[in-house]
Amino acid sequence: MVVFAGQGDARRSMALLWRSGEPGEVRPGPKPGLSVDEIVDAAIDLADSEGMAALSMRKVGERLGRTGMALYTYVPSKGELVDLMYDKAMAELPSGYDLSGGWRPAVSSWAEHALACYVRHPWVLQVSQARPVLGPNEFAALESVVGILRETGLRPSRLRGVVALLFDFVRGAAKTVAESRLAPSATGVSDEEWWQARSQLLEEVAPGFATRFPMVTWVESEDDEPPTDEPYLERRVGETFAVGLRVLLDGIEAAAKTA
Repeated sequence: MVVFAGQGDARRSMALLWRSGEPGEVRPGPKPGLSVDEIVDAAIDLADSEGMAALSMRKVGERLGRTGMALYTYVPSKGELVDLMYDKAMAELPSGYDLSGGWRPAVSSWAEHALACYVRHPWVLQVSQARPVLGPNEFAALESVVGILRETGLRPSRLRGVVALLFDFVRGAAKTVAESRLAPSATGVSDEEWWQARSQLLEEVAPGFATRFPMVTWVESEDDEPPTDEPYLERRVGETFAVGLRVLLDGIEAAAKTA
């Protein structure tokens, strides 16, 4: 499921994101008025627990003890709500990093924080990057990582590509973790059961596998990590993320030397 940002009215959506003329002042009556932030927080809780597919104005309203229609005074439609949710999630990323140890440790910290944020809110990964939300927290996240990477000395035209690559790398790792956590409940089969059953069958249906695919066999022949209680796939993703990030940073460093 892919969700595209910016599907609501452009003017209303941008005004809500930047809190320019925010609707929904406290109204008289037996119940206190709502705020946009309360609605967004309830929507994020819903998406965190039930997924983006479960998101609706009616269900968000139920969490707030209101009807879905009551929310439209504050947020015009689900389109604007998704934009607000995404931007609110981005607010969890730190806005500044210590550069006293150089740009590499700072980028590593940023990548780890971004990965953790995406894993906490896996629905964020369904919001397409093809059309950015253009909210203040999204820009703050971008400002932070560009501020770190500017220390490399790369020109803006090259740095834009590096930033895009970093976001894609982190989002890809987070997507795999999110899907690995969803798979057991969605299929009724744990990762361990799935891999065990298919590993045994592979030996049966593909005799001579090692001879036919010697490079695959070789690259899977070594496991440096001691056994842990962490699910197998999550552990492998963690290993891949750490190695991939180091290689990516090595490439950035090499590019900076030739800039």
